[in-house]
Amino acid sequence: MIFSVEKRAEEILRSALRLHATDIHISPRSRHAAVYFRVLHRLLPRYTLSHEETERLITYWKFKASMDIGEKRRPQNGSFTAEIDGRKIGMRISTLPLVFSESMVIRLLPQDEFRPVRQLTLYPKSADILLRLLKRPHGLILLAGPTGSGKTTTLYSLLYHSAVELKRNVITLEDPVEKYNENFLQMQVNEKAGITYAAGLKAILRHDPDVILIGEIRDAETAKIAVRAALTGHLVLSSLHAKNSLGALYRLLEFGAAWSDLRQTLLCVCAQRLVERSCPLCPDGRCSPYCHHMANKRAAVFEFLFGNPLQEALDGVREGKGEVRFPTLGAAINKGIALGFIRKEEYERWVENFAEEMEG
Repeated sequence: MIFSVEKRAEEILRSALRLHATDIHISPRSRHAAVYFRVLHRLLPRYTLSHEETERLITYWKFKASMDIGEKRRPQNGSFTAEIDGRKIGMRISTLPLVFSESMVIRLLPQDEFRPVRQLTLYPKSADILLRLLKRPHGLILLAGPTGSGKTTTLYSLLYHSAVELKRNVITLEDPVEKYNENFLQMQVNEKAGITYAAGLKAILRHDPDVILIGEIRDAETAKIAVRAALTGHLVLSSLHAKNSLGALYRLLEFGAAWSDLRQTLLCVCAQRLVERSCPLCPDGRCSPYCHHMANKRAAVFEFLFGNPLQEALDGVREGKGEVRFPTLGAAINKGIALGFIRKEEYERWVENFAEEMEG
């Protein structure tokens, strides 16, 4: 039987979407390659491929993402959009060179799914805080968390609310654009064409924006760009990889953001995690991958650092003394377990990171 790379790629994507997977992992082994789907926080084995099939699949997806198919000695990143069963799916691809082959991870980003902010959060009060912050005319709102914590989904929901409900002119500057939406203007960084973060921001500011999204703060340049945009009197949203809200403040200062500018512009740092809800339909609250409740299985919990606690935290970070007391992620997760909203296993999953917070 002749192996069709297009059909196999489509089969894998369909299967991943049917199981509500967020990522596809292609992991080479000595005699074959294993394909895993990330469903919730677990990696589920789904396919076993020969080395020939694996190489052709990886080459196919690299070609679709405009990556260098001949380069296997260095990591690469790319993205493309495909239509599967009438749904537009964005795919963000990452390859990693190994000793004898390549590994690939595909992040699946449904393009037509924009859930309202109130449907994303575990607690209604969290949604109220986010929507209230969106009404501010200027300042910087920062979402913090590790990869896979739901920052992108939350940001796009906030942008959609700003554009559709608040009737504001929303412009994004991203590298790359992860979800396309016709309700706001999206600009992609392209250094070969001269569109850097600095040049892009300069162009955006001439386009009468109300809300600006700086896709992700990754280095000193993007940190200063985000703060500079907020200083111009616009509302700026962005994200940052950090363990918690205080960690995000330290990272901003490490990137060279001026403390005085942060005091003027920073409205809120929202650290976010995705937790697994207890399923009302399945035994012990644990869903099988085929449970129809899986689509809404995860919810976001937040810790908000804003107002006086934020100013105290900025002073404390600068002076290297004192701790600020505010509702933390650990407390939010512990509350959800106590109320029965979250499975007890979530305590074990998070206790290592938030042990000190949960003890309180």
